[in-house]
Amino acid sequence: MLQSFSYRLNDSKAGCIGEKATAPQMFLVTLVAKTLLRPNWRTKLLCLHTVSLLCYTRSMRNWMRERMKRRKKKLENEAEATGKVGQQKPPVDEAHPQPIVPAYDDPEPEHAEAPEAPAEEPRMETEVQPESPSVPPPGPPEQRPTPQAGRAAAKAPKGVVVLAIGLPGSGKTTWFKRRGVTPLSSDMLRSILFDDITEQRYQGLVFSTLRSLLRARLIARMPWNYVDASNLAPHERRQWIKMAKGFGYEVHAVFFDVPLEVCLERNRKRERQVKEDVVQRMAAKLRPPAFEEGFAKITVVRVKR
Repeated sequence: MLQSFSYRLNDSKAGCIGEKATAPQMFLVTLVAKTLLRPNWRTKLLCLHTVSLLCYTRSMRNWMRERMKRRKKKLENEAEATGKVGQQKPPVDEAHPQPIVPAYDDPEPEHAEAPEAPAEEPRMETEVQPESPSVPPPGPPEQRPTPQAGRAAAKAPKGVVVLAIGLPGSGKTTWFKRRGVTPLSSDMLRSILFDDITEQRYQGLVFSTLRSLLRARLIARMPWNYVDASNLAPHERRQWIKMAKGFGYEVHAVFFDVPLEVCLERNRKRERQVKEDVVQRMAAKLRPPAFEEGFAKITVVRVKR
């Protein structure tokens, strides 16, 4: 690789290392020229010191000075006034004055902007359970179109997520059946995953799967989405509300305000019963939904008296 060979250099390089040069000398000259272009001054000094020990001559020093003069860098523009950092600014002096920037008067608006209409207030509705579960409802109030008179400036929601809230035996499943709706149900998932609707050991797995199913429906932009679960406390409902609002959906609550005695009586008549002490503990945790949680509409379902 370093076998010596001689040849005539051009005038600039011949002046620094003589009429004839060897391969190592030629390599050093190229290395120095590339190193001096780097910003690290320590590397420059180390390379120059090494070269000076090997083949330093006065003519080489003069040649390096001339090369550095030709390579003198321009001052960079560190401001963004010209559009790009590093772009050279044109000189501004007596011979080159700063260009005149025209000023434009703000045109008067042709039409005054109308004041933004206040957002519609949340709605509260009350519904009475029929004596016979097979009686169809007069009209599903949760699917009635929401008045948009006061929401012209607000962005319309992509759809609605309806959360059922109530104890076992309060009539949640019957309420969905009367409307011909198949909700995302925790009981349905227990039957699918464990072949046992009474399985209670894997609550975290059941509800994480339920949230994944709702997320898939929201991604698919399904307009109406129903969740059939107890949703007793605000912290249990918070994740549903956060997910729905994150996808641009409105959240409605259907609260089954049914006395505990009625729920226990219905539970005794059911084929799949929940232990009474469990129902009583759930009743102690039950909290009615509030608009402060993020609900746009709350429907309260009560028994007929």
